[in-house]
Amino acid sequence: MRLLLDTHALLWWLLADPRLGRAAQDLIADPANDVLVSVASLWEIQVKVRVGKLKADLGAILDAVRDQGFDLVGITPAHLLGLGDLPRHHGDPWDHLLIAQAKAEGAIFVSEDRSVPAYPIAFMSCSGSAPKPPGSPPGSEEA
Repeated sequence: MRLLLDTHALLWWLLADPRLGRAAQDLIADPANDVLVSVASLWEIQVKVRVGKLKADLGAILDAVRDQGFDLVGITPAHLLGLGDLPRHHGDPWDHLLIAQAKAEGAIFVSEDRSVPAYPIAFMSCSGSAPKPPGSPPGSEEA
């Protein structure tokens, strides 16, 4: 299984934050799964550090991503083309790009963002119990 972590899911994992539920933790920790981290998330973190909205050390985060064996995903033309095809259910440009990447990479998007279920991608809530297929309403469980 391929998982793409939303920026907050990555930070919660690295900080062992309890907002990342047991099901998400288990999937991320499972060596059989490929965990993807987008360069867009690293960019978002650095922008938030620069404007004073977040305290983080990007170098330490990069080291942790490598140490965890996560795969870095760059921004490709396919991601940008997919971004142009997405509906605009909310205004966060970082989420839009991450959603386009998850779709293009065939990955389950791990996020706590309430807007994600409106997008045509497989996703898992950080606090949820199971991945959900594209178009699943909030609160639904995969059969």
